[in-house]
Amino acid sequence: MVSVIASNVRKGNIIEKEGKLYVVLTAENFHPGKGTPTTQIEMRRISDGVKVNERYKTTDSLEKAFVDMSTYQYLYQDGEQFVFMEPNNFDQIHVSKDILGDQEAYLQENMEVTLSTFNGVPIAIELPARVVLEIVETEPVVKGQTASSSFKPAKLSNGARTMVPPHIGVGTKVVVNTEDGSYVERSKD
Repeated sequence: MVSVIASNVRKGNIIEKEGKLYVVLTAENFHPGKGTPTTQIEMRRISDGVKVNERYKTTDSLEKAFVDMSTYQYLYQDGEQFVFMEPNNFDQIHVSKDILGDQEAYLQENMEVTLSTFNGVPIAIELPARVVLEIVETEPVVKGQTASSSFKPAKLSNGARTMVPPHIGVGTKVVVNTEDGSYVERSKD
């Protein structure tokens, strides 16, 4: 175990609290004009999957558990399990749907991910920060709207929805943030 201050806790970290392990789902720092800066942490208890929301002072000390973090390659989905391979020794590991959560939509074949394991059991997964997906459905491009700052809804090739600039049309490849599904930029490919 190593102590970290709350403001340094990141998504995917494993925190030990009262003898139980929690995986961090989100960690947000708040700095109000007046009052104490705080860190809001949403965690999932690894033993039973229960979600917990905690608020800490940004300077509070938390115990970060040591976990093995390794690069794995995504192979395929097998029912409720996702199969990943360790590229050096070709060992395969099965990761359940609840560990992936919303990130499941952004998994792509052969994608390299960082898998956190504790005593050999998968407990958290980190996808690349960005993926390239194709727009499969959106409103047509309207002339004269290109300079507008308003975004329009679009459906991506993975089934997820996002908001894109007005000039982006169907068939365009875009870069999407895997953490929140937001549009980053038009793909250079």
